[in-house]
Amino acid sequence: MNKAFLGFFDRPSVQKQKKTASSNRGQIKADIASDRLNLPSVLVLNSCGISKSGDQAEIAAFCAHVMELDLSHNKLQDWHEISKIVSNIPNLEFLNLSSNPLAGMTLEPRWAEAFSSVRRLVLNNTQVSWDTVLLLTREIPELEELFLCHNEYSSVSSSSVACSTLRLLHITDNCLKDWAEVRKFGSMFPCLDTLVMANNNLSSIQDSKDILQRLFPKLRSINLHNSGLNQWEDIEKLNFFPRLEEVRLQGIPLLQAYTNAERRSLMIAQLPSVSLLNGSAVSDSEREDAERFFIRYYLDYPEEELPYRYHSLVNKYGKLEPLAEIDLRPRCRAQVEVHCEEKIEQLSIRLDQTVAELKKQLTTVVQLSTNSMRLYYIDKGSAFGPEEMKYNTRALHSYSIQDGDEILVVPKTK
Repeated sequence: MNKAFLGFFDRPSVQKQKKTASSNRGQIKADIASDRLNLPSVLVLNSCGISKSGDQAEIAAFCAHVMELDLSHNKLQDWHEISKIVSNIPNLEFLNLSSNPLAGMTLEPRWAEAFSSVRRLVLNNTQVSWDTVLLLTREIPELEELFLCHNEYSSVSSSSVACSTLRLLHITDNCLKDWAEVRKFGSMFPCLDTLVMANNNLSSIQDSKDILQRLFPKLRSINLHNSGLNQWEDIEKLNFFPRLEEVRLQGIPLLQAYTNAERRSLMIAQLPSVSLLNGSAVSDSEREDAERFFIRYYLDYPEEELPYRYHSLVNKYGKLEPLAEIDLRPRCRAQVEVHCEEKIEQLSIRLDQTVAELKKQLTTVVQLSTNSMRLYYIDKGSAFGPEEMKYNTRALHSYSIQDGDEILVVPKTK
């Protein structure tokens, strides 16, 4: 059922007061003023079936102190009706119209003036036309944040009037593929601080250093999650944004062939000014490790395939040698000499077994029972003499046995 904005305030008690106190208008105003105090500065009316403005006098009376208004998931499809609501909320700074059916709806300039106090505007999943977006950015003198997600934009048109107050543009989940469209944001919003355009199939960043510096002079944060970037040259171009500090770049084709650790290290090394990557801070020590990893990663690449960043890092650290591969896993076996009287046998023994288990292994070698032998360990690299292996439950690896060491088997005397 279609409803008017604030239609839920037609409570029986209020209606009764209007009928029984028609001769006392001062009392009615007092009752309305009393009700008005109950309205918070943040008013959420999402999914209420609202399709029209209703009584504008009531809106003005009840919403004098409202600063944030959520009208998402309603049935508003007439900009004139929306302007009637907004024009009667003088302190409105935040307006959410997400998921209202505004496709093809025309916004007249005289209606757009009603939005002049808004600073943060959310138009997600409204299919609002780009011409309407431009009209709103012209008529809202202090607009700071604009949300335009899920609107199926594949192209945008430029505006002859820049919106110099906009700091954040959130335009995720659209159909932007060509950097030529993104370039227009720079001229339209010259003071842009944060550009969030995840889930657009952007294929490359095509501008030169001079153009990127000029178009996005204040851009501090960019989100290109799940874009179509597939060349390291595109990542290098992010360095041309003079104030860029934060980058989000997960789910792009370029990085699919790398491990998580390689992705992060290569990205950090490519972006020397970025202090926050994919939501995680980059420490000085992590940056140094990443830059050294970057040099070693490209050591065997031919000269013509080396990225520009490689040469600058070699100038910083020098041409590093490959890291030595060190296996820190505990040894499993050792090749030892078993001496028993005049007999010498080469034997491979497991180091995870106990002395008692070794004795069992040696019974077939020295032809003695386990109870008839005493074992001594001889470390060939030590100046000390034989060490008796007297504790049957002791593990062999605790002796630090190495290849080439000796096991001396002495028959017990009766």
